[in-house]
Amino acid sequence: MSNQSLPPRFTYPFCYEPHPLCVDAAEELKRYIRESHIMDGEPGGGKMFGVLIVEDGDGHVSHLAAYSGLLAGRNDWPGFVPPVFDAQQPDGYFKIHERQISTLNEKIEAAEHAPGYAAAREALVNAETETKAETDSYRAMMKEAKSHRSRIRQRGGLSSEEEAALTRESQFQKAELHRMKLRAARIIETAKAKVEKFERHIATMKTERKTMSDNLQHWLFSQYSMLNARGERRSLLSIFADTPSGVPPAGAGDCCAPKLLQYAYSHNLRPVCMAEFWYGHPPKNELRRHGCYYPACSGKCKPILAHMLQGLAVDPDPLQGRAGQDLEIVYQDEELAVVCKPAGMLSVPGRDRRRSVLSLMRRLCPEAEGPMAVHRLDMDTSGLMLVAKTADAYRCLQRQFLDRTIHKEYIALLDGTSAFPQQGRIDLPLRPDPFDRPRQIVDRENGKPAVTLYNVLRKETITDSTGTQHAVTRIQLFPQTGRTHQLRVHCAHSDGLGLPILGDPLYGNRSDRLYLHAVAITFIHPITKKEMTFRHNPDF
Repeated sequence: MSNQSLPPRFTYPFCYEPHPLCVDAAEELKRYIRESHIMDGEPGGGKMFGVLIVEDGDGHVSHLAAYSGLLAGRNDWPGFVPPVFDAQQPDGYFKIHERQISTLNEKIEAAEHAPGYAAAREALVNAETETKAETDSYRAMMKEAKSHRSRIRQRGGLSSEEEAALTRESQFQKAELHRMKLRAARIIETAKAKVEKFERHIATMKTERKTMSDNLQHWLFSQYSMLNARGERRSLLSIFADTPSGVPPAGAGDCCAPKLLQYAYSHNLRPVCMAEFWYGHPPKNELRRHGCYYPACSGKCKPILAHMLQGLAVDPDPLQGRAGQDLEIVYQDEELAVVCKPAGMLSVPGRDRRRSVLSLMRRLCPEAEGPMAVHRLDMDTSGLMLVAKTADAYRCLQRQFLDRTIHKEYIALLDGTSAFPQQGRIDLPLRPDPFDRPRQIVDRENGKPAVTLYNVLRKETITDSTGTQHAVTRIQLFPQTGRTHQLRVHCAHSDGLGLPILGDPLYGNRSDRLYLHAVAITFIHPITKKEMTFRHNPDF
């Protein structure tokens, strides 16, 4: 280990700057991964790894390493901590029951593709088609016959017997249509019964499969007995019982952080600091960059770590207590205000009731009515925001946002330089990552449309407030839609610009701030109906 002094408190896992000890350990681990070729068989070619600096009872400092889930199908690679619970033993309970479920899957698939089932479905379709064609043909004949009877009646001179004959013909045809419908219903019902016999069998097997899967998953989660620094244990079922879902998500307990802490506690090692990084190719839809450090995921890890970190002195959340800057009023009248939000200030109050644009504006404008917050900026983004001071102004401005008639411009510094067109359009649909909010992922099938226009201004070198120099690309961004983290993802994703915004802790590398500023906004005033444009240049 390096000669770096130990930090006084353990890493806050959801927002951190890696300690130098972790950086050294991570670099050593990266060399091992590269030289051992253990990633060669990993589907997709990328994986999250973690390092944990620990201290034993004699004061000796060392580090542990882990990877999330399985690596190339294995959970037992040498040099890494074992899983909290090993479900991969071939003759173990989990694998035995997993094979039983796989066998049932094969039976379901065979039943769904059975020749008899296909023949029964085809027979049903044919029965419905043929009986409908027969009925439609008879109805057409009846219509023609009715027209014929009408023409006869219009000529007049019919005897009572001839009129009665026409009436009997009409009655017979109606009765015959009714009999035809009954025969068709019986034919279809018979064909449908044969199909439903197959479907009931398949549905029974699927119900059995779901029961077996649910029971096996419940059993698996019950085997994860998570320790904390006090020596207390809780199962995953207990830990997640109070979460909104009430049950652990798939893969819970197998991420790096829980595995590392579990091993440390089980071997009487004191956790000192921790860091996680991505190695290899990025996942298909997520933004993970090779070698970059990332916080623990919120969906799977946050409830677990809330338990496992009890008894440790942990760093405070570095985001708490930020936003000490004042809110700048750029313009205001009786109806609205245009303000410049500093980076680090919330747009609206959160659970911890920190200062926000909305709370400050309510204090500054106690007479204001209505929701006031017409739109939002990410906490880390600075720049112009619209605030409505009356309910009518709020409704009018909201309508403009919904109609996409409000135009916004942002300035961003991209972390690096790259060869992409000077101007362009980025069209990448987005949706939230349910297991790692607030992160967004690209999903071309289920994501909501997200479109951004951009214009490169120049490439330059800047020095941040810590004295660190960065080669950056200064760029204008014009969002055509308003999805969460749209600009941040569109810049960072490989199918977008491929460069994260400097200081983006979610999709790139942390810096002294997120270099994204809402520089201009154009809208129609709710009362005067005049177009108004405001600009506020960033301080970077």
